[in-house]
This record gives sequence, structure tokens and C-alpha cells, in this order.
Amino acid sequence: MTKQRVVNYRVAPLVLAIGLCANTSVYAAPALEEVLVTATLRTESLQDVPVSVNAMAGEKMQEAGIDKIEDLQAYVPNLSMSETGIGTNIYIRGIGSGINPGFEQSVGMYFDGVSYSRAQLTRAPFLDLARVEVLRGPQNILYGKNSIAGALSLVSARPGQEQEGMISGLYEPDHDEKIVDFMVSGPITDTLGARVAIRKREFGGYIENLTLNRDEPQRDESTIRAILDWDATPDLTAMLKFELGKFDVLGRQVEIVNDQPSALLGGATYSQALAGSFGADPSVLNTKQDYKRSSNGDYSNNRTKNITLNVDYALGESTLTFITGLLQYEFDELCDCDFTGAPVFSVPFEEDYDQYSQEIRWVSAAGGTLEHIGGVYYQKSNLDFYDSIVIDSGIIPAAVSSRVRAQAIAAGDSPAVADAKAAGASAAIANTTTPRNFTSDAELWSVFWQTTWNVNDRLRATLGLRYSDETKDGARSLTVADLAGTERPIGTVDGVLASLFKMERHDLSGSQSGGKLAPSLNVQFDVNDDVMAYATASRGHKSGGFDARSNASPSAAPNPVGASISGSFEYDEEQATSFEVGAKTSFMDGRGELNIAAFFTKYDDLQVSIFDGTLGFNVGNAGAAETKGIELDGRFALTDNLLMTAALAFLDFEFTDFPNGQCYQGQAEDSTVNGVKYCDYKGMTNQYVADYSGNLGFVYTREFGDAMEFRAATDFTFTDDYNSSQNLDPSQEQDGYVEVNMRLAVADVKSGWEVALIGKNLTDEDVVSYSNDVPLADSSFGSIGHYAFIERPRSVAVQVAYRW
Repeated sequence: MTKQRVVNYRVAPLVLAIGLCANTSVYAAPALEEVLVTATLRTESLQDVPVSVNAMAGEKMQEAGIDKIEDLQAYVPNLSMSETGIGTNIYIRGIGSGINPGFEQSVGMYFDGVSYSRAQLTRAPFLDLARVEVLRGPQNILYGKNSIAGALSLVSARPGQEQEGMISGLYEPDHDEKIVDFMVSGPITDTLGARVAIRKREFGGYIENLTLNRDEPQRDESTIRAILDWDATPDLTAMLKFELGKFDVLGRQVEIVNDQPSALLGGATYSQALAGSFGADPSVLNTKQDYKRSSNGDYSNNRTKNITLNVDYALGESTLTFITGLLQYEFDELCDCDFTGAPVFSVPFEEDYDQYSQEIRWVSAAGGTLEHIGGVYYQKSNLDFYDSIVIDSGIIPAAVSSRVRAQAIAAGDSPAVADAKAAGASAAIANTTTPRNFTSDAELWSVFWQTTWNVNDRLRATLGLRYSDETKDGARSLTVADLAGTERPIGTVDGVLASLFKMERHDLSGSQSGGKLAPSLNVQFDVNDDVMAYATASRGHKSGGFDARSNASPSAAPNPVGASISGSFEYDEEQATSFEVGAKTSFMDGRGELNIAAFFTKYDDLQVSIFDGTLGFNVGNAGAAETKGIELDGRFALTDNLLMTAALAFLDFEFTDFPNGQCYQGQAEDSTVNGVKYCDYKGMTNQYVADYSGNLGFVYTREFGDAMEFRAATDFTFTDDYNSSQNLDPSQEQDGYVEVNMRLAVADVKSGWEVALIGKNLTDEDVVSYSNDVPLADSSFGSIGHYAFIERPRSVAVQVAYRW
């Protein structure tokens, strides 16, 4: 069986025009290989799919060192993914879900047809993929699980008709990265094939932890997947996949990047106060971005398991498909969430998730006047989440004592009375934890139908409908305990937690249920044999749910210690109305392709997670936003040996109604509700939105000798400025940059070996993927500060592979 090499295929129009002018009259290049995708649940040419979609082959990802979704974003404009202190962000076209375990994901991820709807799973490493397809814009008909911003479809490589195998190793010395990949595949009998893939990766880190004298983040990843393909009869085929994975991380790629003097600290900065007044390790004084951090240590231990059964039965020329998915993962993490090497506070958290899904789908024969896709989908899931803020006898009790004494003196108390109040508050808050437990059980039924009417040879119209009915039960409780976990009686500690951290004990539960219809209408027109134009209008939704992380109940009534604070618990669904027009074109006898899409999407009742000003986040429905832009992609064969690929995206995002946005440090609030300051975001953009972003790549291949091949690939990925902070702090603007990635390889095609040199971020750009306020620095000490997650600097690795 001949293997086809599918490359990344995006091209910017200006660069493409330059390539045309430079090469049209000089070279005679062959036509491009056809790229096949399954974005519409049929195997189709990319040029026939009426949606803005990017695809990358598994071979390209392995060559480029793309190990997970976070690495993929550089090659897909308008896709952003970043790790945060307590969660994961994934955005498409400026829209994503906040960092709250109760959220459904706005960007759906589907692995071999099974919904991977939890944010933590986007951190999992890739293994032996055939390809990844990224569909931008609402995908609520065929990808129906809350994919209101877009969808990522991951497709495993499956057994072929011939015996084959591969073993490869990668070593990168600067960050002590070691990867071993192994794959063996082929027929066992005339009707049964198997494929086994194993990946082991170790990573030493690129951030120096000055407090603990070690490099971070250290990663230990192991994944194994086995696939059986059975051709039971000429009409019945089945695929069974079993996968186990683990990825353990020690430390984080985060550091303090800003620390300003405070009048409350006598002109000292927060870090100076920690080191001077509170005796913290001197490493806390490192407060600039230099790939060095101060921390008492973090970790994240993750375990995943997946079983997928896919059965296809041919009914004449149509196909009936059954997809059964069993998904389970668990993780436990420790966040040193003050992000310093001082003993301020930490947050341990755990999550356990189980999911069962079943899809039954019928796909009619292609080529008739009417083509149909229809089916039913069922999913049941159970989520258990736990976290706790841990306060020992160190800095927070001392800070509480100082503040309570100042407040008492200001209220007219004598120094002796003020001292007594301060001592009582300090003793009450010391050695305290706030255990919080959250559960969410969900059950979803949906039916979907899509019909394409082939009006004539050139004109097609597609109507899609999906009706979903979902029931969710949620519960959250928070109490106050000592370090041993024993619940403490209601008293002074509750008053301190309420006044300083807007935290109260509570025990809440609720239930939501309801149905929603999502429609879509698409029209395609073949202008000629080389140009297909399309227009799509659709409406989608993302279901509501329950807030897992608020520190208080939604009621503002006085609690048992007389404090009136308000948190959140339930939030409503989010809606999107989207319009997209585009064209897929080829030219010069198939030597080049250029695709363009223009889109406009309006979001209502946006689900957001809003910082409460101290240690918590409250979830609610913010208002409305609009996102619009243009996306271009393509590829062009410059010569027989040189292929150019590129993409370019322009994005404009605006909040049209968002009165309760999070204020950045030092910003004058527009309103105050229950002691929480809010700033109006109307007319503002969103986190991660760059005016433009894209990539440009060149792949040069030359055969020499008996069966030798030289291959050189260079990718330029670029972006304009964007804000890395969710509160849109102007000081946290990430400057635009251009990263260069390169791979040089020599291979013996006949013998099967290959040796390659891989360089990533060769321009050594300093890139911040996420930033936010240093917890408690401003709210408790009046010192403005920021922490930031820093992407990997320049790396150069050697890769050796053998295929048979």
C-alpha cells in the first residue's frame, strides 16, 4: 500500500502572489496531491468542504515536534490554547470557555468520533494520529456537544493492508527532552488487522526554580494504544480501540513578571515585603521575565483511559454507523497559587470524570439528488471535583493581623483593643483550609438530520437540524477546617474569611433541564471546475450549568456571622448566531490552491468567569459579543521539489454588552455590587485576540544517490499583538512576533532509516501565553503585580527513525 504524505496546506494571498510572479515562467511543477478530510462525516476533498477548516497530517506533526494541542496553535490561525494556574483555555476566533470545571467547552474536541468535552484532556499528548482537523465557527449539527466556537477532530492512524512498523527517538539536550515512539501495524488474518502504538516522553524543563534549585516543568508522559480492525463480512466492519495514558508534570512554566511599590508597604514591593518583613526565601525578589521563578513547588498527575468501538454496516450504498465511547480520567494537582517561594497559600485539587456515549448514524449514498446524514446521540457523564485553599501559620495570618489592627484604629479603638482584635483574627485564620466539593451529573439526548439537495451539477443546498435535550444535576459545598481536615466551629475565622476573601460556608444543589434546536443552512455553487463558493447561516448553543469554584452562595443575605457577600452557582446557556461566506479555489492546472472565508458571529448570554478581587471566581452570563474576520489558506507547488504553504487570519472581536467585567489592578471601577468592583467591557476586545496571525512554510525535497532523500522544512509562524490577561490589563499586552521552526532530514527510502535535526523557536522569542494578577498582592498589600506563563524558548533536537 502506497503511503501518501499530506502536508500542512495554508497559504497567504500576498505571499502566494509573490510566489506566482517569481515562479510561473520558470518552473513546471506537478499538480498538488488531494487532501482528504472527514469534516462533514464523509471522506471528501478539502476543496469540496464548505467550512473554514485546517488539517494537519500525523506525519507532519511528528516531524514538526507537535506533541499536543498547545503546539498545534502556531499552525492554525485564530486557534489559541494555554495552560493557567487552575485550568486550561482553548479559544477559536476569540471565543472560549473560562477556567471553571463546571463549564462545557466552547471548542469541542472529538477523538475518533467521541466527544472529549473536558478542558483537562486538551493537555494530553498526541499519539500516532492520521490527522487533526480544526473546524472554525459554530459546529452544532454534526459535532453537536456544545461546539459553539469550533471543533477539533482527532483521527487515529488505523491498520493497513501491509505489515509495517516504526521506531523513532528524539533527544534535545538543553531542556533534557527525550521521546521514544514505537508503532507496529498490519494484518493478523485475512479479515483482522491490528495496530499498536506506544509513546514515552520525558522533559526536563526550561524554567529554573530558584527556591527549589531545579528546572521546571518536568514532564513524564506514557501512552499506549491498541486498535483492532475487523472485516467481519463484506458489509460489516468494526474497529475497537483501547488507550491508556498518563502525563505527570512537576512544576510550572510560570514566573512573576511585574512587581510594583506599594504605599501600604512604605514604598516596598510585595516581593520585598515577603523577603524582608515575612522572612521568605530571597528567591522571591526575582520579579522579571528571565525564565527563572520562585515557588515552593507544584505538580499535576493525570491518568486517562478510553475504549471506543466503531461499527460500520453497509446498507446497499448507504452506511449505518455505531460509535460507542467509554472515557475516564482522573487527576490530582497542587497549585502554589501565590506563585512565589513564600508560604502564602496553596490550592490542592482533584478531579474524577466518567463518560459513556453512544451515537447511531446513517449516511446515505453520495451522488444522488438528495444526500442525507442523520442519527441519534446519547451521553451520560459524572464529574467529581475537589479543591481547598490551604493557609498555614505564615504570611496571611500576619497580613490579616496588620489589616485588622489598622481597621480597628481607624474605627476609634484604642491600641490595646486593636491589638487584641488583630491577635484574635490572626489566630483564627492560621492553619485553616477551605474544603470545597463539587459534583455534576449530566445526561444528554439529541437527534440530528442533514439533507443536501443537489439542485444541478453546480448548485447544492444543505439544511441541518439538531435537537438536544439535556438534564444536569449539580451540587457544591464549602466548609472551613483545620490542616487535618477537621471542620472548625463557626466563629471569628468565618468573619475573617468573609471580610477579606469574600468566602463563606455553603451547601448548594440544583437541577437544570431543557431542549434546544440548532439549525444550519448552507448553499454551495461551483462557479467553474476550479472555484467553489459557499454561504452558511447557523445558530448554536452551549448548555448552562453550575459554578464549581465560587467561594460564596448567590444569596446576598447575611450569613451566620452577619456578613453580606454574594457568589454564584447556576448559569444559563449561551447562544451563537453565525454567518460565513467563502470560496475554495485551485489554479494553474492544480499547482495551487487558495481558500478564503469571511465570517460574522454574534454571541448572546456569554458565560464568563469573573475574578472576585481576592481569591475566587464567580460565573455568570455576561452579555453579548461579536466576532468577525477573514481567513485565508492554501498551498502552491513552486517547483517539482519545493512546496509553499501558508495561512493568514484577520480577527475583530468586540463586547457589545458586558457591564460586569473584571477590573485590572489600579483601574477605576464603573460599578460595585456586594463589594465587588466591576468594569464595563462594552466596545473592548477579548483575551488572545490578535488583529492578524498566520504562518508561512516551505518544504524542499530532493532525491539523490540510489534511494536517498534530503528534506528541508521551514515554518514561519507569526502574530500581531494580543492581550494575555483575562482582565485586559494594558500592561499585559504581548508584542507581536515571528517564530521560525526548521527541520532538516536525510533518509534512505529503501532501507527505511532517517536522521533529522529539528529546531523550534529558532528566533528565541519570549512569548507569554497567559498572565494574571498576583493573588493578594494588590487586594491585601496594595502592590500591583503579575504572573505569566512563558512558552518554551529556542530548542534544537536530533531525531532518528527507522521504518519497515
